[in-house]
Amino acid sequence: MRKILSMCYLCLILSFILPLFLERGEDPPAVPEETPFENKPLPSPAAPAGEMIKLLAGGEILEIPMEEYLLGVLAAEMPASFPEEALRAQSVAARSYTLYCASLNKHGTAQVCADPGCCQAWADSSDLVRRWGDKAAYYRARMEKALQATAGEYLAYDGKAICAAFHSSSAGTTEYSASIWNPTPYLVSVDSPETAERVPELVSYAWLSPGDFAAGLCSLHPEFAPSSDPEDWIEAVQYSEGGRVNSVRICALDFTGAELRGLFALRSTDFQLVYDGSGFAFTVFGYGHGVGMSQYGAKLMAEDGADYREILSHYYPGTSLMA
Repeated sequence: MRKILSMCYLCLILSFILPLFLERGEDPPAVPEETPFENKPLPSPAAPAGEMIKLLAGGEILEIPMEEYLLGVLAAEMPASFPEEALRAQSVAARSYTLYCASLNKHGTAQVCADPGCCQAWADSSDLVRRWGDKAAYYRARMEKALQATAGEYLAYDGKAICAAFHSSSAGTTEYSASIWNPTPYLVSVDSPETAERVPELVSYAWLSPGDFAAGLCSLHPEFAPSSDPEDWIEAVQYSEGGRVNSVRICALDFTGAELRGLFALRSTDFQLVYDGSGFAFTVFGYGHGVGMSQYGAKLMAEDGADYREILSHYYPGTSLMA
């Protein structure tokens, strides 16, 4: 007991070094993570697809054609080897998301930025060459074909471009936006076809000793006071509509799933947490916030015969495809 309490007294110091021991290897392609949504009605599109877009990238504002910008987004956000119908679905989602972001006026004179934590990831031509090497011409042609096949198309709800959030993978169901942001009628929990057999690294793991686990929790809540028996620490788990962890009660304190995900570098909030007799074990399913289109779900739907319109209508129910 004295050892665990000592850990808690030192937790503010350990919180600075704990992430160094929890770093993961290379993750799947970047997806917009924890994109902040403002709790207000969706605005109208700022400009029709096909016009110039003002992009904030590397501290500069670049003015480039919309479709050229979308090529960089598509390349940065989805593996170029994915099926054509999945690439088409991603093209429409990216165009819709761009129009939505452009209408928010959150970057001054720029309409959208290249930060995936805020808007969408983006890669310029030199990035694509470095990324794809001697296959650059082939993969670029695949991306251009998907964009050309969906030129000008975007998703709308109630006549306005939608916030077409997307993520890497879910395990069975996607998340309802209200669980982590504000409620949005077309960002609801739907079935998603991923399985561990068809998606690489769909299931991941993390393990922490009681001392490291307690130190991490203390860094979030210094008042955390664990009992002497770690087996008694986890008291209750609350789940969201999409089956992800909303909160975990640990030693009379509530920690959100998002807090635990960030603290322990978990791939998603769709996790199971148990004490295995010697430490705390996380089993994590999927990757990303879980809202909107699952990219691996789109891949599997395409492999099973769905076209991009079916993929989009599945993950963004109630929306209309506009051109």
